[in-house]
Amino acid sequence: MRFLFDPAAGAERIVLKNEPFKYLIKVRRHKAGDTVALRRPDETATLYRYEIASVDGRRAELTLQDARDFPVAARKSLHIGWCRIDPRSVEKVLPQLNELGVAKITFLPCERSQRQFRTDFARWRRILEASMQQCGRSERMALEEAPSLETFLAAHPDTVVLDFAENVLEDAAGIETVLIGCEGGFSDAERETLSQYRTVRLDTPMTLRSESAAAAVAAKILL
Repeated sequence: MRFLFDPAAGAERIVLKNEPFKYLIKVRRHKAGDTVALRRPDETATLYRYEIASVDGRRAELTLQDARDFPVAARKSLHIGWCRIDPRSVEKVLPQLNELGVAKITFLPCERSQRQFRTDFARWRRILEASMQQCGRSERMALEEAPSLETFLAAHPDTVVLDFAENVLEDAAGIETVLIGCEGGFSDAERETLSQYRTVRLDTPMTLRSESAAAAVAAKILL
């Protein structure tokens, strides 16, 4: 854990109870005299360092040592347009995409998307907060939806499409927005729409699941 979110971060004295106490003291095994880092959920760029002044069976008292502007973000920016898939599959890879530094994900319906699936942004933001505390990222990933493929492309004319293509993604320089299909890939009609956009593939003979492709292309572009 790189830091802990706490709405009281910045106060001279903080008392930790319940889940934050259990995590820091019972799970992470911190003790009196240790230094821990906190950020406020509503102002994530500032890092507050606290000393654990005392610990008893149910609470820990922290005293502020210092505060500094300490943003942690990826050196590049990547926006993923992602044709909607099973939310459970998204949740498996969401922490990895956050750690890699993906700036934004836009979910959109494609012809082969299963219609019963719905995005749960509140749940996903909680998953992202846990990931941020673990990896140290201070910049929140943006999550949004687009009503259609056409709407997404109109808003992002620089989109690069990840699909089965001749061109292997070797030079990722300049790629800021990438479009990833759902399970089953793009339909013939969608490929016709996408034919005017740059289309690339990953250099592998295997067929990747949609969530595997998202993690792989993010790593290729951002790292």
